[in-house]
Amino acid sequence: MSSNIRIIPRLDIKGPNLIKGVHLEGLRKIGDPNKFAKKYYADGADEIIYMDVVASLYGRNNLEDIVKSTVKDIYVPITVGGGISSCNDVRRMLRSGAEKISLNTAAVKNPELINEISKKFGSQCVVISIEAKKVAPFKWEVLIENGREKTGIDALEWAKKIESLNAGEILLTSIDKEGTGNGFDYDLVKEISSNVSLPVIACGGMNSSYDAIKVINESSADAIAISRVLHYGISTIKDIRHDLISSNVNVREFDEKN
Repeated sequence: MSSNIRIIPRLDIKGPNLIKGVHLEGLRKIGDPNKFAKKYYADGADEIIYMDVVASLYGRNNLEDIVKSTVKDIYVPITVGGGISSCNDVRRMLRSGAEKISLNTAAVKNPELINEISKKFGSQCVVISIEAKKVAPFKWEVLIENGREKTGIDALEWAKKIESLNAGEILLTSIDKEGTGNGFDYDLVKEISSNVSLPVIACGGMNSSYDAIKVINESSADAIAISRVLHYGISTIKDIRHDLISSNVNVREFDEKN
């Protein structure tokens, strides 16, 4: 387990809107992503993840303006993903204010891109998003195109490969659990985080602080990504942080931000 677990709101974006779905489908508009990001920052988010969920379909990430607006008021690392498929795309996002970029579809289609970006910009800014769907006991398949396309690639083998290609971090999403509020896929998170040395962000299924405590205690996850719980006001980052500290989970103490 990491010495300092990070609490990271994940904001999925379609066009100008913050959206949320279940199993990456049935997307529902929530509101203005900047307003939510500011709230989460004020509430103590350690980082923020922005995902353009339709970018791969259109071949371009459209989050530049949203990120530029966000960084005027928010001073924690921002990761941007969706439709990033070249070093030029990475440069564009870093210039807009992102600190890290997230790859999924482009990395699967061209694994050497991971190494290329890492060499040019540093491995610390390369987050590989693994969207995994269970296909058998303790076996998960990697999906791309925001969960729409099967690859036949084993998630654990892919995690090991991206580590060898100098990725800096893994954002691990369970498609089966995503948006359900039924708890994380604890087996998936444990399997991946225990077999690679990269930091792993657990994503998909959280409904309460209990789920966060459980996934941290039962795996080597370094962070939790949260969306539904926060967007719908089920809990807050402050409350989750308090509960983690009360359960002896190592997290950053909350500092009020002006």
